[in-house]
Amino acid sequence: MSKALSSLLESISLEAIDINIFRGYPWLRGMDHLYGGEIMAQAMNAAYRTVASPFHMHSLHSYFLRPGEPDLPVIYEVDRIRDGRSFVTRRVVAIQRGRAIFNVSMSFQLDEAGLEHTAAMPDVPGPEGLVSDRDRYAAIMAKRPGEAYDWPVEFRQVDAMDPLKPVAKSGQAFVWFKADGHLADDLTQHQEILAYASDTPALVTALRPHGLTQWSHGIRAASLDHCLWFHRPFRVDEWLLYALESPVTGNGRGFVRGSVFNRQGQLVASVVQEGLVRQSRD
Repeated sequence: MSKALSSLLESISLEAIDINIFRGYPWLRGMDHLYGGEIMAQAMNAAYRTVASPFHMHSLHSYFLRPGEPDLPVIYEVDRIRDGRSFVTRRVVAIQRGRAIFNVSMSFQLDEAGLEHTAAMPDVPGPEGLVSDRDRYAAIMAKRPGEAYDWPVEFRQVDAMDPLKPVAKSGQAFVWFKADGHLADDLTQHQEILAYASDTPALVTALRPHGLTQWSHGIRAASLDHCLWFHRPFRVDEWLLYALESPVTGNGRGFVRGSVFNRQGQLVASVVQEGLVRQSRD
């Protein structure tokens, strides 16, 4: 297991400080704001700590309210809205300096048999032989003293934008990803890491039709809301394909939909995200 993944798992495992109240310490420090995926993963951990096994999360709906401060701990307050026989509902609010920075509603369900079908997995090249983002962005990071691309999840893009000389492409993107190390046989942990990873390639997909990347001059992109559905068990320490599309941008916002498939071609999770997308003209 990489040092980055080990550090992330440690940050996601929250400290219980009272009934329904937990504290998390950000792993990514030194940035100008908290990474949204880390807040989601920590909030999921807080909710799971109040839910009895064998319930597992099947959906979450979240809003990012304020940019969090990466050098401060985050307090998570859990509201046990409902404990039913088949479904359990939780609401979690993340707080810094006495103000909410993030809130999320989550639903958990007992496993049950029922009708099944799954969308077809896109026919794209596998991850073998593709350049990792760690290597792709090495030249950029080398020009940023004090920064490093030390990420707990490996991403490999099928048709990547050139980060230094981007040109307009379609509003579709295909990204292979997996945790940078072996994880325990704990579906909760795999869901938390998938949520963490799902935030990274999402909003930048809305920049592709405009020939822009997150590295382009004057670009400001920030998550506003993020929704996630888990359809079946999976392992995030094995390669997963993230198929993304951005059907629309407008009014300073970008909208993105994503589907996550395992190597067997099964749809394991679905994602929808909207975010702030602004470009300064100076």
